[in-house]
Amino acid sequence: MGEQNGRAVRLASFGGPEVLDIQEIPVPQPGPGQIRVRVTAAGLNPMDWKMTADADTAALFGLSLPTGFGTDYAGVVDRIGDKVTGFAPGDRVFGGALSRAVADFVVVDAAGAHAANEAYHTPDGVDDRTAATLAIAGRTASAALAAVGLRPDDIVLIGGAGGGVGVFAVQLARIAGARVIGTGAPASAHFLRELGAEPVAYGDGLADRVRSLAPGGVTAALDLQGTETVQVARELGVPDDRICTIAARVEGVPAANGAHAAPGALDGIARLVAAGRLRVPIEASFPIEQIRRAAELQAGRRVKGKVVIDL
Repeated sequence: MGEQNGRAVRLASFGGPEVLDIQEIPVPQPGPGQIRVRVTAAGLNPMDWKMTADADTAALFGLSLPTGFGTDYAGVVDRIGDKVTGFAPGDRVFGGALSRAVADFVVVDAAGAHAANEAYHTPDGVDDRTAATLAIAGRTASAALAAVGLRPDDIVLIGGAGGGVGVFAVQLARIAGARVIGTGAPASAHFLRELGAEPVAYGDGLADRVRSLAPGGVTAALDLQGTETVQVARELGVPDDRICTIAARVEGVPAANGAHAAPGALDGIARLVAAGRLRVPIEASFPIEQIRRAAELQAGRRVKGKVVIDL
């Protein structure tokens, strides 16, 4: 591979994993205030395939064809544009590059003013695969916990606790001092316990199972998958302003996404990883040539933790 071309996953039409193709494209050049990153790993998130599933959704994110795929990345700075300060070739970095991260190279703004067009220094002790999972899921979990005003004395019910956002939300809540009850499939119980949650099976009878674990009730709830946890939290007497969704909209209930995270949230999460206080389970990693298989696994919604593409 020469300087002039690099691999990138591209979509010529919107759709599912079957529309993902690998192409050789010209290597992007950084402009003023930008850096170019040689990507070593790209983390996948549900939003990646949701926002490229159809033209109307893609338009909401400012995407048009042809477009790339994936947002979370980690790698090494290999070129900087004019007027860039704080970064130099050879620096390890991570961050977001909206729907273009699964590629050999990405160009992002060094100032990092936009949540999906940014770079942060990767702390020592954080490997690139892990760094490539942090931006979307870490920010989203932080924003959701902030939306409910999490307190150390809370008992928080987290729906979808073993998913990509859930693994961050559970651990961040525990670090904050809260008690966590996490929903998941029965087979995920051991995984959830390792994260620090008390596992409870989702589905019919969830409210009763939560009552048996917390007879005094729960005080806050995050629904990271749909609306089941919202309904149960309401049944258990949790006020709407202490419930948060990320994947659905429920009237009266706050919704959060990564763009709502407080400044510095992502840096803080990376430091927790570096300090060994927060771990990111990676269920599977795939070479870029297996992008369709990786996207199918991610879209199946049975992943415990994260899926990463190696470049």
